[in-house]
Amino acid sequence: MIRIDAVWLAVEPLDMRAGTDTVLTRIINVFGEARAHHAYLFANRRANRMKVLVHDGIGIWLCARRLHQGSFTWASIEAGKTIALTTEQLHALVIGLPWHRLGEAATIRIA
Repeated sequence: MIRIDAVWLAVEPLDMRAGTDTVLTRIINVFGEARAHHAYLFANRRANRMKVLVHDGIGIWLCARRLHQGSFTWASIEAGKTIALTTEQLHALVIGLPWHRLGEAATIRIA
């Protein structure tokens, strides 16, 4: 099993033809470094494909996911270049649910 301590979402789209070295370079440019036991998520412009790169402390894992219908709920550029996700948000994102409405974002408050 691959240990993942933190999950990071890159907001800007990625060309899904990118391989491991290209995605790793993008991570270093966007996040500053690729930390062990961290997962980095990227989507294409239409947000119907996703790539995840995980540094397990020894090597690099790169996997892809494609939705046959619809698209992933992705963050907008106004949210910043990167976003940290909880495990619950990651699970929702991967199956195509609105992950940004989970946790604190789902709280209703009176101003």
